Amino acid sequence: MSEPLQKTYVWDPVVRVLHWALVIAFATSWGLGKFGPDIMTLHFYSGYTVATIVILRLLWGVLGYRTARFTQFVKGPRKIAAYARTLPSRDPSRSYGHNPVGALFVVGVLVVLLLQIASGLFADPEDYINTGPLAQYVSIDLARKALSLHEPLSTLLLLMVIGHIGAIFWYKKRKGENLVKPMITGYTDLPPEAVKAASSKRA
Repeated sequence: MSEPLQKTYVWDPVVRVLHWALVIAFATSWGLGKFGPDIMTLHFYSGYTVATIVILRLLWGVLGYRTARFTQFVKGPRKIAAYARTLPSRDPSRSYGHNPVGALFVVGVLVVLLLQIASGLFADPEDYINTGPLAQYVSIDLARKALSLHEPLSTLLLLMVIGHIGAIFWYKKRKGENLVKPMITGYTDLPPEAVKAASSKRA
């Protein structure tokens, strides 16, 4: 008979607030970018909000609670590949924080978001209205390149979001794990050995 699971604290309030704030801010930015209005002032403000959230998350990835730190959850290729091989299994992963594949996704999203933010800041559509605030400091060729990247990057981010949602449903249906609840409450259920291993690490 397996040991009972223990209620374990995994996600601190900063991570949770930034996560849901980014969901709202990205959805707002994407919608305003796709559907207007033509004068993109609101899109710019929502983009600044996304940028602020990303910067705070990067800082918290260095200074924050143990499960928020990049040094804790970012793994090398071997561990990522080893974990990926377990994905078809019905056994719950019971990860303390991000699993190796989830960590790879987090890093990927942050990188693409940074590229998206930079492309928006430097983009110049030459309409004298919707010019990025930093476009005046770069050449017109670079500003045009930034503009040409901005929309494809938004599409890539949307696909990543869809993949993230799909993974949530996969874990729920295939492995019986609810990944949303811990991001709301901060707590998940882990086996005693996982709790012990987490406790042995330095906070």
